[in-house]
Amino acid sequence: MYEANITEDIINIGVDDKNIKVFENQYELPDGMAYNSYLILDEKVCVMDSVDADVTDEWLSNLNKYLGGRDIDYIVVQHMEPDHSGSLLAFLDKYPNARIKTSMAASNMMKQFFAADLSSRTDIIKEGDSLELGKHTLSFIAAPMVHWPEVMMTYDASSKILFSADGFGKFGYKGAEADDWACEARRYYFNIVGKYGAQVQAVLKKLAGKEIEHICPLHGPVLPENEPLSFYIDKYKTWSAYEPEDEGVAIIYAGIHDTGTKPAALKLQEILEAKGVKCGVTNLTEDDLHEGVEDAFRYSKMVLCASSYDADVFPPMRAFLNVLSIKAYQKRKVALVENGSWAPTAGRVMKQYIEGFKDVELVEPMVTIKSTLKEENIEQLKALAEELIK
Repeated sequence: MYEANITEDIINIGVDDKNIKVFENQYELPDGMAYNSYLILDEKVCVMDSVDADVTDEWLSNLNKYLGGRDIDYIVVQHMEPDHSGSLLAFLDKYPNARIKTSMAASNMMKQFFAADLSSRTDIIKEGDSLELGKHTLSFIAAPMVHWPEVMMTYDASSKILFSADGFGKFGYKGAEADDWACEARRYYFNIVGKYGAQVQAVLKKLAGKEIEHICPLHGPVLPENEPLSFYIDKYKTWSAYEPEDEGVAIIYAGIHDTGTKPAALKLQEILEAKGVKCGVTNLTEDDLHEGVEDAFRYSKMVLCASSYDADVFPPMRAFLNVLSIKAYQKRKVALVENGSWAPTAGRVMKQYIEGFKDVELVEPMVTIKSTLKEENIEQLKALAEELIK
């Protein structure tokens, strides 16, 4: 479990799942996942969201530990995705007096997720509504498409806490070996929330006038952690505006054999780094595709290196480009390296994707390799590197 007491009467009762290996059946989790839930002990007792069904028992045990025998008046459901609503029915069975506070959209989703009719126990909330608990007054902020349409965030003026739903979350659990907030928060943001930059910007504008001392997301640590709160908010401003976070080059490659495409990608990395250029490299046949997506959005430039396949492009590269398209990749410079033994076609297909991206400049000329990396190709890579860093 993450740090327990956030204030003397607001407690994180969430659960660290160290056994889960894949999130949403697609994102690799080398360091597990945290499912946060928050308990507010006031004249009225309120719980902020439940957790995934896989960790229901531990969550209810945490809840019971801090209740001190008190009953629960409310549970606020900010987000209906199953990793946050999966324990809701078990909670309602155990605490039959608790009222559900949620948006109309979330209430409608409950009818889709649950066979039980919860309408008689549900109170609909909307932006501008408030919930008096005693010392704490919760006010609700609509956050549609961050990253589902029913999402609400919640602000408590007394503690100056923002309960941010999936916003400001990250993969991994606290204390994991690779506990770098920016790294795993970036991979989380661009792969899960990334398509909805405009909606994130809209919520950030709503929050701009509020005095916030802590952000309590449904995944990851309570913020601030190791940086001032402005660090995390500024990251979200940059990410949601699709602006490059770092000057550098993401080199993304997918080769059938290790004779041409991979050597070209690694040689280009060597050339660029010798010039002092920061590079992030992803091998789509071995690495997590979503690490490549993270680097594509992190850096100001990208080079795609791929083999031709069936008069098309090698499928791992097509899959990667499809994800970039879905996630609204934009505002970058991109260069291409293709490989083919008789009729190179990868470049044509990759170019079609690039031309469909918003505000992306294609760096010429494309480098074409025939089967193996040759000295003439190395010279072409050097020339490409010069064009890329102009």
